[in-house]
Amino acid sequence: QVQLVESGGGLVRSGGSLKLTCTMSGTERRPINAMGWYRQAPGKQRELVAAIDSADETHFGAAVKGRASISRDSSGNTPVLQMTGLKPEDTAVYFCNVSPYGRAGHWGQGTQVTVSS
Repeated sequence: QVQLVESGGGLVRSGGSLKLTCTMSGTERRPINAMGWYRQAPGKQRELVAAIDSADETHFGAAVKGRASISRDSSGNTPVLQMTGLKPEDTAVYFCNVSPYGRAGHWGQGTQVTVSS
């Protein structure tokens, strides 16, 4: 059974940067369609932060465009998120997602990112 664990969250000052990584345990036998990062702030819906697909195309949420980058880790199995110019409105729980072809994606439990003003 695949499990994802996020790391790198915490308290960051406004204008600062962060790097979030995701560790996968277990083996996903299906090829990966896409992987990415999503976030959910209190009282709001979960939204896309950044994703990268099997063609290496990247996709970014409007709120972070120009401030976020996404890449794969050295194993190629999980996404790495880097963000700069953090704002208090970036405060949220950030979730790692890995979506194989033909089945529902795997989600981590999330890591809290708090940006102080």
